[in-house]
Amino acid sequence: MTINLNKIEKLINSELSSKIQESSILNDELSININDDDLIEVLQFLKSHEELKFRQLIDLAGVDYPDEEKRFQLVYLLLSHEKNIRIKVIIKFNSDQLINSITKIFPSANWMEREVFDMYGIKFKNHPDLRRILTDYGFKGHPLRKDFPLTGFNEVRYSEKEKKVIYEPVKLEQNYRNYDFTSPWEGTKYLKEIKKKVEDGKKN
Repeated sequence: MTINLNKIEKLINSELSSKIQESSILNDELSININDDDLIEVLQFLKSHEELKFRQLIDLAGVDYPDEEKRFQLVYLLLSHEKNIRIKVIIKFNSDQLINSITKIFPSANWMEREVFDMYGIKFKNHPDLRRILTDYGFKGHPLRKDFPLTGFNEVRYSEKEKKVIYEPVKLEQNYRNYDFTSPWEGTKYLKEIKKKVEDGKKN
């Protein structure tokens, strides 16, 4: 498998030399980083080339790195049934960029792109029906962005008084993003503080 991947990596790099920013093989999986402007051309090449035939889009995933200059990543996972190999195509871009829809190359990308739009707010150019797919129509924000509060901005409940479902702003504090990663065997932070107070009390 490794030999085949090395061969395919060389082929892709030679054919798309000006478009590949970086390529690597890790855990028997080939990954390539490209510019977002080259997405359509590269995917079309990977799908149609006789020695590759990456004809199935397995998944499309978004990633949010809020501290980086190019905040978002999109990872396209393709499968070649003939070669029995996968490839990851990765693009990085700013939050205000429009990304080309690949629905004309892989029709199954329709719902995948809608999900990424819903969860991350990433917009796709020339998508046939870019609407939310998992959240409600009036939902505010994008739940998988790192700056989205864990409790959301609004809560939904049934009002006995108004006899309908209503939206209300969430009134909970957003302090639950700070986790204590200490092993429970070592004792979490608040237990250590209690123990210290008890010991200080005994000394006094």
